[in-house]
Amino acid sequence: MIFKRLIPFSLAGFVLVAASANAGQTPAGHHGDESYSAGEPGDSKTPARIVQVTMGEADGKMLFTPSRIDVKKDEQIKFMLRNNGELDHEFILATTADNLKHAEAMKKNPDMEHDDPNGKRLAPKTSAEIVWKFTKAGEFEYSCLIPGHREAGMIGTVVVK
Repeated sequence: MIFKRLIPFSLAGFVLVAASANAGQTPAGHHGDESYSAGEPGDSKTPARIVQVTMGEADGKMLFTPSRIDVKKDEQIKFMLRNNGELDHEFILATTADNLKHAEAMKKNPDMEHDDPNGKRLAPKTSAEIVWKFTKAGEFEYSCLIPGHREAGMIGTVVVK
């Protein structure tokens, strides 16, 4: 009889220990609620300036076109992303410091998929879009954090005035 009473408490304790061990973590390749260093997700129902960004490889380099975008503070941009390359690429919008930190995590988990408000991973010959509102002035970047791609030149700059 005592054994039957202990089982629910033992299971509850196991659940609490397992939950605390995973506190603050999200499944591999996914991101939890977070603040964004480059502004905030935009509203797809409000007008936005469209900026087309292509990704690809050429002459031993990996690149974004354009490599620089000028934006006004509080402007909303609809990034139309297109991977014209032969490899998977990403578009991750953040500060340089945040992208460098995230790039280190990507080295440990190179298959991490991004489908976040500030980032997308695209297979070759595919498209996606991100709607973003730049609520902060400063210099931000978009880069591909797949190991080796940033180092091969896949970095773009957003200047918000």
